[in-house]
Amino acid sequence: MTTRVAIVYHSGYGHTAAQAEAVRQGVESVAGAEALMVKVEEVDAHWAELEHVRAIIFGAPTYMGSVSAPFKAFMDATSKIWMQRGWKDKIAAGFTNSGSQSGDKLNSLVQLMIFAMQHGMVWVGLDHLPGNNSSTGSVEDLNRLGSFMGAMAQSNVDQGPDVAPPEADRKTAALLGARVAAMAARLFE
Repeated sequence: MTTRVAIVYHSGYGHTAAQAEAVRQGVESVAGAEALMVKVEEVDAHWAELEHVRAIIFGAPTYMGSVSAPFKAFMDATSKIWMQRGWKDKIAAGFTNSGSQSGDKLNSLVQLMIFAMQHGMVWVGLDHLPGNNSSTGSVEDLNRLGSFMGAMAQSNVDQGPDVAPPEADRKTAALLGARVAAMAARLFE
């Protein structure tokens, strides 16, 4: 049985799209899992498909301490689904990216988690110990930004998505995608 996982995301400059691609690779590294990539700008063509996936991983850049406006518009557009409890018991997770090391990314992940909780979804965090937190750590460590709620990435503002976010953050995003796919497969066996 195929475990379908949607990755619904917004990317203003391509950096969050690169992170979404890493999440997709993680999802598809799990046997029997298939990813559906949905840009929020194109969500109207995918509402029916979102109804039938086992999990939805939400991704948005962090702008001014919150998810981007286009992603927030997507959130608001789900009110009819919310009223009908259409996403109840689906697995949910989230990822975000900003130019700063902190960049208030935690607030964006909290916002995504609350959104999922309002829909009655089951939130899955990143089960990977933080890296880069000792004298022997480095920026090449997985989960180098130390998040448990979801995957965080940092992209230098003077670099394009071909370089940023760095490989460690992309690999961390892939871990999240793989974990969500594995949890969804286990839950919906």
